[in-house]
Amino acid sequence: MARKPADQSVNRDEIIAAAADVLQRKGYDAATMKDIAAAVNLTAASLYHHFKNKDALFLAVLEAGLTFVLDQLEPIAACDLRPDDKLRRMIACHIVGVTNNRAVGAAMVFEIRALMTLPIGINESGELDGEILAARDAFFAQRDRFEALFRQVVGEGIDQGLFRPIDAAIYVKLLLGAQNWVGVWFKPDGRLGGDEIAASMADMLISGISI
Repeated sequence: MARKPADQSVNRDEIIAAAADVLQRKGYDAATMKDIAAAVNLTAASLYHHFKNKDALFLAVLEAGLTFVLDQLEPIAACDLRPDDKLRRMIACHIVGVTNNRAVGAAMVFEIRALMTLPIGINESGELDGEILAARDAFFAQRDRFEALFRQVVGEGIDQGLFRPIDAAIYVKLLLGAQNWVGVWFKPDGRLGGDEIAASMADMLISGISI
């Protein structure tokens, strides 16, 4: 099959989804722009018309996943419900999102380390790429916001006497670690669907801190 030329319309979301799949299979180090381009039937040169380099595309994968779930979590955290009901809905929202987008979920578990440890944002001249570094900083700020929403709701539950006076920051890291890992072990043809796993995990995670 002939590869698509650079000027042919290509869906950005399809490229991001393909990149997530390649990252899941090969990891950040081994994945190449050529691999990702082949997954959407583009030439590697054509792919560079959409993303300047692998770092930019990698960040787009992580940003897409986090933005999607944040858009759903923020209204829940702000609504007029009991904190335990909010937390249950937020856990379900996150887990269902991970099971519906396993490749992105896996990237959030395994490949996010590349943002912290690899020389991401270095251009061909060996200089820091300000645009990429700014995007990385924006992503981490967004991730902090994501965690803060859970801490906010857990704090509300503690203040209202619904939850034990735990260390909310540590609990939320435990909570999110368990939820993120679902994207690694979940099987679409497994015994339970995403909704059922979400409900079961919400029961266990909330009962452990409830009074």
